[in-house]
Amino acid sequence: MATAPETRKARFPPAFAVPHPQTRSLNALRHQADACERCDLYRDATQTVFGEGLSEARVVLVGEQPGDQEDTAGKPFVGPAGRLLDDCLQEAGVDRSLCYVTNAVKHFKFERRGKRRLHAKPNAGEIQRCAWWLGGELELLRPNLIVALGATALYALMGRSVGLTKERGHVLPAANGAPILVTIHPSYLLRIRDRDDRDNERRRFISELKSIGDHLNA
Repeated sequence: MATAPETRKARFPPAFAVPHPQTRSLNALRHQADACERCDLYRDATQTVFGEGLSEARVVLVGEQPGDQEDTAGKPFVGPAGRLLDDCLQEAGVDRSLCYVTNAVKHFKFERRGKRRLHAKPNAGEIQRCAWWLGGELELLRPNLIVALGATALYALMGRSVGLTKERGHVLPAANGAPILVTIHPSYLLRIRDRDDRDNERRRFISELKSIGDHLNA
């Protein structure tokens, strides 16, 4: 017979499957995360990149992991994808300063190519271990809406059974009852070479972000 922890892990997705750190504030949780060694990514990363935003934020945006510029600055979504996200949020009529922005994984995973550090996708084990912190953030914030930006965030929040392509644009219930808006990570737009395709995908992304406004002041 499975033990209670094993049963819980099997039933819930990573962000809701493990006991969360017991803290009373995001600042206390951030200080705990500064010394995180839950997986090996801390060995090469410059620092933990924790979430950022108001403690009373009603909307939480969850991305994949910090990139090169985020790793250096210690802040989420300040690189090219973050600037694109800001632009798209603005076009959607959403004030990012009213949202809490974080990542499923808090350390930068990369491969070295000469002096460059190229993004490497976090694996399932790394996402599962880092879900400790994301779960803690969500437990403290208790937002009206969670936005899953891309497949890694969606896996952390919903598990393996939910696919991004199928559920994009939909709002799904999280294990804690909060609604989750499923959409792409803005870095996807940066990788599209064809201008027309990129413009079409950007318009679709902005259309999906517009629903955030309904939850900001609810």
